[in-house]
Amino acid sequence: MMKPLFILSFIWILTGCSTCKYSFKDASPIPPEIKTFRVNQLENRASYVNPQLSQQLTEKLKQKIIGTTRLRQTNNDDAHYDISGWVSQYSTSTTGISGNNASGNRLSVSFHLVFKNTVDDKKNFEAEVPYNLDFSANLSLQQVESAETSKIVSNIVDGIFNKIFSNW
Repeated sequence: MMKPLFILSFIWILTGCSTCKYSFKDASPIPPEIKTFRVNQLENRASYVNPQLSQQLTEKLKQKIIGTTRLRQTNNDDAHYDISGWVSQYSTSTTGISGNNASGNRLSVSFHLVFKNTVDDKKNFEAEVPYNLDFSANLSLQQVESAETSKIVSNIVDGIFNKIFSNW
């Protein structure tokens, strides 16, 4: 007798939940009048310059916007979304000490984003997009850069994208 009741309950749950819907409340839809974007060359103004970072950030951000939104890229001054900015911080610090030696380090990277909406000036903003990467003190900065630059770029690009296209 329990088996048919269990089966009926299971079917009821499946059919009842098949109409459940969910959505993300933090996503900001792109207004229909926004059709184009421009990513200016993202500069590196930090006191220490990773020579690969500027170009990789610029290209990866363009590709993320092209691949994730309906917007078309343009190089014209009349782009609806005009994106620029610079790496404002690129530094290391010690995060842990064992005995008299450093046991851990942190690479801190910060990007200053300048966003202009040429359709609605009230939507213009500037923001900092930080990213920290902890690594062993046994590694040099050059070793970390060669192994982790793509991860650093991806995380900063995700942060920039979220500042522009989400309510994060």
